[in-house]
Amino acid sequence: MATVETIYTTPEGSAPMETVEEIEAVERQGLRGDRYMMGTGYYSGMDECEVTLIESEAIEEIHEEYDIDLSDGRHRRNIVTRGVSVQELLDQQFRIGEAVFEGTRPRPPCAHVEQVADESGVARALKNHRGGICVSVVEGGDLHVGDELEPLGETDGEDVADAIKSRLMGQ
Repeated sequence: MATVETIYTTPEGSAPMETVEEIEAVERQGLRGDRYMMGTGYYSGMDECEVTLIESEAIEEIHEEYDIDLSDGRHRRNIVTRGVSVQELLDQQFRIGEAVFEGTRPRPPCAHVEQVADESGVARALKNHRGGICVSVVEGGDLHVGDELEPLGETDGEDVADAIKSRLMGQ
């Protein structure tokens, strides 16, 4: 069974991530109050994701292999899952709580995540499919820590691409 272990948000780019027990996902926008929904993220307007997922198992592997503890949210991802390979959610729709999401692309690590984490080796540790994925909010709704992740099936990806283009063009 795949579940949500932790939810993180922050209102502005580079600010520490904060845990919440529940949050509203807003269709084609992101998580209510999160930096990328508000347009205040480090990559806002350039390379943003509505929502990001990372596996708790990846965070644990990083701790074991590199002795880097990212369990405090320094990985900069919104939703920490347990019991699912997030890479398998690419081009798939899935439900968490009341919201429906679609996996759109991998979210590889960058120099910024290492800078904000203030620890050498974070970007390297997040490589090899440990960096998580970007997802789009297909249907809004509330989600909570402990909610199950329910797969809904494959998508063609065209609706998400169109939504991203429209958003970048300010429509």
